[in-house]
Amino acid sequence: MSALAVEHQPPSGDDWDSVVRLWEEMDVPKGCKVEIIEGIITVAPPPVNNHNLIAESVQRRLYTVIPDDWGIHQTLNVAVPSRSGLYIPDLTVVPREMVPEGENFVPVAAAELVVEITSKWNAVNDRVSKLNGYAAAGVPLYLLIDPHATGSPTIHLYGEPSDGKYRLLHAGKFGEAVQLPEPFNLTLDTFGFPRP
Repeated sequence: MSALAVEHQPPSGDDWDSVVRLWEEMDVPKGCKVEIIEGIITVAPPPVNNHNLIAESVQRRLYTVIPDDWGIHQTLNVAVPSRSGLYIPDLTVVPREMVPEGENFVPVAAAELVVEITSKWNAVNDRVSKLNGYAAAGVPLYLLIDPHATGSPTIHLYGEPSDGKYRLLHAGKFGEAVQLPEPFNLTLDTFGFPRP
C-alpha cells in the first residue's frame, strides 16, 4: 500500500484552520498515519516491523540522556502552519510542559529533536518537505534515518537551523555511529538497525 494524497485544499479553499478541521474529521483505517504536508492531507499505512524496531532502539538510547521532565513521543502531532503542515514524526523529544492536555497537536518549535524513519511510500516527504518544515520552524535537531536510500541505508543528522535551512552535521550509513550534540551528548550506534 502506498501513501495516498486525500485532499489538496479544503473544499472551500479556506485557510489553515479549515485544513486542520478536515484532518480532525477524517475517518481512516486504524493504525494509518494521517498528516498534512504542504497543504495536502496524506494517509499512509502502518509502518513495517523493521521501522518499529529502529524507532524502539533510538527511543531506548534517548531515554538514557534526556532530563526527567522531557518526553519521547511516537505519535505526537506537531503543527507547522507556516509550511501548511501537521506532521507525525516517528519520534519527538519535547519538554512535557509543552504538551498541553486535551489538545490535538503541539507547535513543532517545542521539539528539541525530531526523528523520521523513511518508509517506501513517504521517503520523499521525510527527505524534502519535512526537512524544510523542521528547519523553517527552528527545530534544533532533525535525525533522518533512511533505510530506503538509493544504494544502502543512510542516516543524516541536521542541526543549527538558520534562515529556514539546516546545516548537515552528519551523513553516514547504517553501521556507523552518529554523535548527537548537546543537550543529548549521545553516541548512537546504528550497527544493529534492521535493513529492508
